[in-house]
Amino acid sequence: MSTVVSADGTPIAYSHTGSGPALVLVDGAFGHRAFGPNPALAALLAADFTVWTYDRRGRGGSGNQLPFAPEREYEDLSAVVKEAGGQACVYGISSGAALVLDAVAHGVPATRVAVFEAPFLVDDSRPPVPADHQEQLSALLAQDKRGAVVSWFMRRGVGLSAPLVAFMHLLPAWPKLKRLAHTAPYDLAHLGTAAYGQPLDPSRWAGLRVPTLVIDGGKSPASMRTAMAALAQALPDAAYETLPGQMHIVKPAVLAPVLTRFFVKGEIRP
Repeated sequence: MSTVVSADGTPIAYSHTGSGPALVLVDGAFGHRAFGPNPALAALLAADFTVWTYDRRGRGGSGNQLPFAPEREYEDLSAVVKEAGGQACVYGISSGAALVLDAVAHGVPATRVAVFEAPFLVDDSRPPVPADHQEQLSALLAQDKRGAVVSWFMRRGVGLSAPLVAFMHLLPAWPKLKRLAHTAPYDLAHLGTAAYGQPLDPSRWAGLRVPTLVIDGGKSPASMRTAMAALAQALPDAAYETLPGQMHIVKPAVLAPVLTRFFVKGEIRP
C-alpha cells in the first residue's frame, strides 16, 4: 500500500498491479481495495493494464477529512490519476460510477470511461431515495446506530426487500458494512438529482468529452436497465452494452473482457 495526498490534505491509500496502460478502478458503496468486486477484477485486468485501486475517503487506509462534499472525491480520484501518470482509463461501479462520471465531467483527466450500473432512477418502477436522506442518515450516525444506517441504505437507498436486508445481518460481511456506515451518505450524495425518478439532465455531464461505455446486467431490474439506457443517451459520446445473465453483483470474469475490448482494443464504439 502507498498513499497520495488529496487537495484538502486527506491521505488516499492505493495499490497497483500489472503492466500496460493505466486503469483506475473506483468502488461503489462500502467497497475498498480489500472488499467488494474490484480486487478480483483488478487481478483479471492486470495482464493488459497497470491497474490502480484505491480506498475512497473514509475507507480502508484512507483518511476522512471533514466536511464531506462530492467534489472532495473528484479531487481524490484526480490525485490517484496523477500518481498513475497524469491520465488513465477510469472504471466505476454503482455509486462509484456516478462519482466517475461527475469527476471526469469536472476535469479529472481520463482517456476513456466505463461505468457499470450507476444507481439512478428515471421512472416510477420503485420508490425513489427519500429527499431527506442525508438528514435521516446523519441522525442515525449521531446516535452511533451503524447497523441501522446500513439497513436504511439497503432498504431505502438501494431498494432491497426487508427479508433480504434482514438476511444480510447474518452474513460474515455485515460487520464490515457496519464499519463503513459513516460513508453511506457519501454514496447517496453522488447520485444528486438522478435518484428521484425524473429524466436525467444531460447538462450534468456536458464536460465529459471522452468515449464512455455504459454497462448493465441482463438480469438486473428493469428500473436499472431503463436508467442505464437513458444514461447512455444523455452522455455526449457513449456506447451501451448489456451483459447477459448478470446482475448488480457482476461477475468479474464476465466484465473484464468487455472492459479490455473497450479500453484497449476499441472494439465497442458509440
